[in-house]
Amino acid sequence: MFKWKKLGKVFSPQAVEGRSWLKEFAQAPATLVFDDFLRVYFSCRPPADENGQYVSYSAYVDLDRTDLFKVRHVGEQPILSLGGLGEFDEFGTYPVSVIRAGDEVRAYYAGWTRCESVPFNVAIGCATSRDQGKTFTKLGNGPVLSYSPDEPFVLSGPKIRRFNDVWYLWYIAGRKWKVVMDRAEPVYKIRMATSLDGIHWNKLNKDLIESRIEEDEAQASPDVFYANGKYHMFFCYRYSSHYRGKENGYRIGYASSSNLTDWVRDDTKAGIGVSDRGWDAEMVSYPHVFELDGKTYLAYLGDQVGRYGFGLAVLDGILD
Repeated sequence: MFKWKKLGKVFSPQAVEGRSWLKEFAQAPATLVFDDFLRVYFSCRPPADENGQYVSYSAYVDLDRTDLFKVRHVGEQPILSLGGLGEFDEFGTYPVSVIRAGDEVRAYYAGWTRCESVPFNVAIGCATSRDQGKTFTKLGNGPVLSYSPDEPFVLSGPKIRRFNDVWYLWYIAGRKWKVVMDRAEPVYKIRMATSLDGIHWNKLNKDLIESRIEEDEAQASPDVFYANGKYHMFFCYRYSSHYRGKENGYRIGYASSSNLTDWVRDDTKAGIGVSDRGWDAEMVSYPHVFELDGKTYLAYLGDQVGRYGFGLAVLDGILD
């Protein structure tokens, strides 16, 4: 058995000054390792407008490699511009996942737009960086992974990995909208697509993780890590209604696979849960696994899905 030893909250957006577009949230952490620092990408928001509407941006913070609790720099501007009128990412980019590809850094991100009958719709875009991940240029005005007959709405939560020269994109796809107390709530499941170039994708077209707590369980943030001869997926899940508090809120789950398409879920092996008190006492979510200097870390969100920042945990034991 393994468990994650919590190290604490690392970054709080409320502590950042001089960034009017970065006031709340540090959601969906994703990492890029440099020689002397760790760059952590996240999604954030300025204050809501006069109608109570938000937009979201993607940003980064650089942490000292020898002391991950030491913030060295916060990006001066969002890494991506919002889309133009009517485009899929007009109102936000959230979440983002990054990977090195030759001399560039590639970002896969969820772009969302507002809707009338439901709050939003989401598709997955791609952008590239030639300045070591400080700024990104979108491949075009549209997404690289969008709605289809089997995946009719809300394609989000991209997590990019490469195994054996094949690109893998794990993501979530909407299955239904439920109206709960006059509010439309999305139900989404974990899916996967493969590619030889990272641009043209073939969808597997099946749900990868069986539901456990209820049929309409919503699953998100599927991050896959290879260790000791098999693949390990950490993800998060919640109830489909009344999930914005502790009782039905997000928890982190676990599944394993030998072939990347067939997964065995066992949340008892996730190795992390909510704390008795503090910043992650109500929920834990949006896990991201990475290696650094001989250790395996888990970046994750706490209460209110990262409104007050993200934290780190270090692996105690072996992923087997």
